[in-house]
Amino acid sequence: MQTTDDQKIKLIADATLLSNDKVLLVTYKDTGKYDGEPGWFLPDDLVQFNEHPEDAAKRLLNEQLGFITGNLKIDHMESFIGNDKTWHLIFHYYLQMDSLPKMLPTGNIDKWDWFDFYKLPDDKDIAHRGWARFTIEKIISNLR
Repeated sequence: MQTTDDQKIKLIADATLLSNDKVLLVTYKDTGKYDGEPGWFLPDDLVQFNEHPEDAAKRLLNEQLGFITGNLKIDHMESFIGNDKTWHLIFHYYLQMDSLPKMLPTGNIDKWDWFDFYKLPDDKDIAHRGWARFTIEKIISNLR
């Protein structure tokens, strides 16, 4: 966790993987670093010290899902105060693919699934009151 002017900051990268109207969502076994939130997430992780956010997004896909890519694109950034009262700065990356890739979930991944992005789970089943839905909708809107 970074600090500036005595304000704690969390730099976070996430990755939205899109393929044929489908999007990948995951759940985590240990939700401690996710504000204790259960539910579906876009794959994400904290950006490590001195790590570029794009490298963090590539790393998390490799570490969490066994997926290696060099083609992520930044869509947008988001800034807000989290449930834990830290300033969150989130870098939202995406990748469009022609077919569903092989995934080998490891570590903290509990479940993973490809959802039709027009029929995502209910907001009550998505962590942080449906936050992934808003991110996915914004990315899809920006791609049109």
